[in-house]
Order: sequence, then structure tokens, then C-alpha cells
Amino acid sequence: MDLARTEVAARRRGNAARLGLMALPVAFFGLFFAYPVAAILARGLRVDGVWRLGRLGEVLAQSDIRHVLWFTTWQALASTALTLLIALPGAYVFARFDFPGKQVLRAVVTVPFVLPTVVVGTAFLALVGRGGLLDALWGVRLDTTVWAVLLAHVFFNYAVVVRTVGGLWAQLDPRQEEAARLLGASRMRAWRTVTLPALGPAVAAAALMVFLFTFTSFGVVQILGGPTFSTLEVEIYRQTSEIFDLSTAAVLTVVQFAAVGAVLAVHAWTVRRRETALRLVDASGTARRPRGAGQWALLAAVLASITALLVLPLAVLVQRSFDAPDFAYYRALTSGEGNVFLVPPIEAIGNSLEYALAATAIAVVIGGLAAAALTRRDAGRLVRGFDALLMLPLGVSAVTVGFGFLIALDEPPLNLRATWILVPLAQALVGVPFVVRTMLPVLRAVDGRLREAASVLGASPWRVWREVDLPMVRRALLVAAGFAFAVSLGEFGATVFIARPDNPTLPVAVAKLLGRAGELNYGQAMALSTILMLVCAVALLVLERLRTDRTGEF
Repeated sequence: MDLARTEVAARRRGNAARLGLMALPVAFFGLFFAYPVAAILARGLRVDGVWRLGRLGEVLAQSDIRHVLWFTTWQALASTALTLLIALPGAYVFARFDFPGKQVLRAVVTVPFVLPTVVVGTAFLALVGRGGLLDALWGVRLDTTVWAVLLAHVFFNYAVVVRTVGGLWAQLDPRQEEAARLLGASRMRAWRTVTLPALGPAVAAAALMVFLFTFTSFGVVQILGGPTFSTLEVEIYRQTSEIFDLSTAAVLTVVQFAAVGAVLAVHAWTVRRRETALRLVDASGTARRPRGAGQWALLAAVLASITALLVLPLAVLVQRSFDAPDFAYYRALTSGEGNVFLVPPIEAIGNSLEYALAATAIAVVIGGLAAAALTRRDAGRLVRGFDALLMLPLGVSAVTVGFGFLIALDEPPLNLRATWILVPLAQALVGVPFVVRTMLPVLRAVDGRLREAASVLGASPWRVWREVDLPMVRRALLVAAGFAFAVSLGEFGATVFIARPDNPTLPVAVAKLLGRAGELNYGQAMALSTILMLVCAVALLVLERLRTDRTGEF
């Protein structure tokens, strides 16, 4: 009887602790996401204090808008499926194989994720457009076709699958699959019945993030799709910045909300049914050199796909930054003459690093607390709704968020428009979902009986987290921090509206330079893009070294 009361008390303490952990993330998203987005929607859907809800039917009745909705949905589904098909073998290779240059290659894989979309669109246009590499070699052009868009989306999101799925895959105990093989199962059956179900939550999380990013794709579609293809994000930008029809833009934002909410609900339902406690081991002990012709062939195929889809576009950017003699484009970055900024473009490097570090700290704290609150799979509807809320920034127009910041955070008590913290706050909104989705599968894989035993023995919730969860999740925490830092470095959609001219970030500087005519401006944009690649690669290499040095004991 005493034991039963003790268990009930421990469970109540756990529920109270979960609500306490949710408090700060809820406040953060309420102030810096829900409030700004609601402000911009109210501005667009209210006229003279009256809500014009009938605009929803009027906008959706337009054939061109329905075409945009259809293309947005099916290209996101196709991009997600293609990304999983190409990147899952890469996740396996990074998780299970040990080969020279692995850490460098992991950093290279992540670099595309931080590049501004306008830069990547331009690079792919040079590869697949008129006079591009494919046109020169085989007379094939893919620009203004959906294939160019899909391949560019794979370029962006390859790292999402490799790091999210590969991070958990590396921690799965390979002896479970080996035991199935000893019992007579084939290699494929052992993988399908043992490993794949364990990877299900991580694969679903990666697919969700890829879908949301491609569903709201902007720069890639705008450059490679031309006038033929348009996503909701492109249409929202066009309605807001070119036509100045804020009402239609607000309606399209509401449609985005509805679509993203439906996807998140399906994701939460399916993942919750599949999650189970897993046996996790030291990730450093699961990787080994490839053995046999099949494994070496798989490694070669993955390296070839990385070279063709990821390295080649990056090489084009680097090559174009050196087109001028005597490093002319790089030397021009140190001068403020003739630029659209109040400072030399080179100062964008320091600004981006400062903003990214601050945004990473915010995202890790908010995302870590949220992931800890969502750890239990038997949480109620309130907690599950909170889980869906955390993913909304990935599915809401960055244009809406940026304008919302300018409108809602420009007067007391939240007059932040003139402060530097506004940019990291906007970047952290995008980083938090990656922290949560990276940490949550590992946290939920920890056997809950360990936490319950610690609570019954009198450990406080904080001590339970420190003694049980933290040793297992430390690696995932570092991976999440790397993702948050990379996302913050490359965030463009919201930052372009709130970054001050005297404090531009690298993506904003690149976009501004690309928007101006002239060979020098274009060359400076390519030079800044190359610098952004190098900064990200160095940061990720440092993270890889810290992760492998400090995560081998759990």
C-alpha cells in the first residue's frame, strides 16, 4: 500500500514537473510566434474592426490559387519521398561505417542546409539551365522543370535525414539485429522487423521536417520554377511585397496553418502508436570499417550521390567567387563604397556568428525543456497539442513571421524592434523544432522504468533528468545544437525584414548583393556564400570533435 502511494506521488511530481518544463516554451512561443502572427493576420483580415472571413472562400475560388495549392502539396510530398530514398542509405553509412574523412564529410553534408535559398537556386541554375554543366555535356536542360526543384530540395534536406535518423541509428544496439540473423532471418528481414520499427519515430520526424521545409519553399521555386511553378510561400511573398494585397496573403497564411496542423496531427498519431523503448549503446562502438563487396559498393554509391548532389553545386559557388583575377571579389567585401549597406559586407560574418550563437543558446534551452516535457508517451491532449505547436514555425510563412515581428514588437511593453535580440529570437523559432525532433526520439527511447525507479527512491525530477536522461541524450543534445546553429546561420526569410542595415547577416548580405545589377555585386555574393560555407564547415567540424570526444561514455 505504501509502495502504491509512493508511486502515485512520484507520478504526480512528474506531471507537475512536466507542466513546469512547459511554462517557458509556452511563454516563448506565445510572445514571439503566436502574438506576431496573430497581429499580421488581424491586419489582413479585419477592415474597420470587422472580420472579413468571407475572403477565405473568395481567394480559394480562384483557379490560379487552387493550382498553387495543388503544386505546393504534391511537390512537397515528392521532395520528401525523394529525399528519404536518397538520404537513408547515407544515414546508414554515417551511422554504421567508419572510414577516413568521415567527420569532414559529415560537415560537408550539413553545409548546404545553411545556404540562402537564392544562392542555391542560382547554383542549380548554373548546373541545369541554359549553358550549364548538363547543357554543355549532354545538351540537357532541367530549368523550369519540376526535376530541378526536387533535386534542389534534396540538396537542402539531405542533412536533415542523415543527422536525425543517423543520430538514432548509431545508438541502436546492433546485437538485436544480429540475434534475429542467428535465428534464421535474412539480412533484409532482420532489418525490416527489428531495425526499421526502432527507427520509425526518427524517420517520421525527419520526413515531417523535410515536408514542412519543402511545403514552404520559396527561393528555390522562385528561381528554378520561374513563372510556371509557385508555392504558397512564393504567392504570399508576391501578394505582400508586389501586389500589396495583405488580405489575400493573410488568407493564404491561414491555409498554411490548416495544412500544417493536419500534417502535425497525423504525425503525432502515427508516431505515438509506433514508439517503444529501445536499447541504446555507445555510438562510437557501433561503427566499423565496411566489410565485403556489398558494403564497399554501398559506401561508394553514397559518396557518389553526395558528390553529384551536394559537392558539385558548392563547387560551382566557389569557382564563381574566383572568376575575377587577384581575388577582386573578396577584396571588394572589405570596402563599403558602392554597397547597399552602411558597413562593409565583410562585417556580416561577425554579425551572423553572434546572432547564431545567441539563437542556438535560446533554441537549446527552449527546445530542451520542451523535449523533456514531451518525453512520456502517455501524455494528455494538452501536451500533445504543445508538441504540434512547436513545429508550426516550420510550416508558417517566414514573410508572415517577419512582418509580424515588425508590427507586434514595435511598441511597449515589447518594444524590441531597435534591439539586437530580435534577430536571434526569430532564428531560434526555426531552431527549436530541430532541437525537439532530434532529442525527443532518444528521450522516449529511454526505458521509463528507470525514471520511475529513481523517483520512487526519492530523486527529484531534476536529479532524475541529470542521472538518467542526460547521459543518454548528451549526444543528441550536441547534434541538436549543431542543427540550431546551422539553421540560424542560414535563416533568411524572417531575418531579411528585421536585420538592420548596419548589422546585416550573411544570407541577407548575399540576397541584397544578388538583387543588384553588376558583375561585381554578383561576385561579392558568391564570395560571401563561399565564406558562409567555410564558417559553417569549421563550426560543424568543431562540433563533431566535441561530440566524439565527450559522448563515448554513455
